[in-house]
Amino acid sequence: MKNRKSLLNQSSVDILPNLSIRIPTVGEILEDEQHYYNLISSLAATPFQYMVQLDDIGVDFTTITDYQLFMMLFPSFAHGDMSILFGEIDLSDISVGKNPQNDMPILYSPKNNVIIDEFVYSQIAEYIRKINNFKKENRKPGNDEAKEFRIKLERKKQKRNANKPYEPYLEKLVVALVNRPEFKYNYDQVSDLTIYQFNQSFEQINTSITFDNTMIGVYAGTVDTSKLKDKSCLSWISLKQ
Repeated sequence: MKNRKSLLNQSSVDILPNLSIRIPTVGEILEDEQHYYNLISSLAATPFQYMVQLDDIGVDFTTITDYQLFMMLFPSFAHGDMSILFGEIDLSDISVGKNPQNDMPILYSPKNNVIIDEFVYSQIAEYIRKINNFKKENRKPGNDEAKEFRIKLERKKQKRNANKPYEPYLEKLVVALVNRPEFKYNYDQVSDLTIYQFNQSFEQINTSITFDNTMIGVYAGTVDTSKLKDKSCLSWISLKQ
């Protein structure tokens, strides 16, 4: 990432001179968290996460790149409301084109003179994951049989969940943290935190709880630290960024 400033005290991150990613507050997201998480999870998605949709249109998810998927998805989202992520800029005219300098595929908005090439995309996706505590899903099946089996399982899962109502994610985390003694914010105050600040607090509290439980086991003689594969539980400070 080109911007090395701490995200703890920022409300946005500059990607291009005329394109920034907002770091929304918890309160902003809670106004419509389904929309927010659908937007960011799609723009930071990998083909593995879209295997069924890609298969439906005859695209092999193991051969398409992350950037190619992004170019397929971004224009459709640009015709809707992306202000919670990109602010007031109107990118509804964006479309797939080619960079005249190197003939490489790009997304281009003539109205804003915004060019999203693969490098810019990687910055967008990386910041979305960092801000929202997402992990990149980059698994691939070992062979064609495994690929077809995985698509079949995922298709069944999606059909099973198709009619289920949206399960609030952030709302549940807010309720959980506000009711922890380590969390110093009430329901009103937490709404003013950025989602990055909130996620970092969640990670720190989770690390502290794991550390306390591990130490209880050590003192009780039920945990042998020499046999622990993950030594991170021996520190109460979260180093996850």
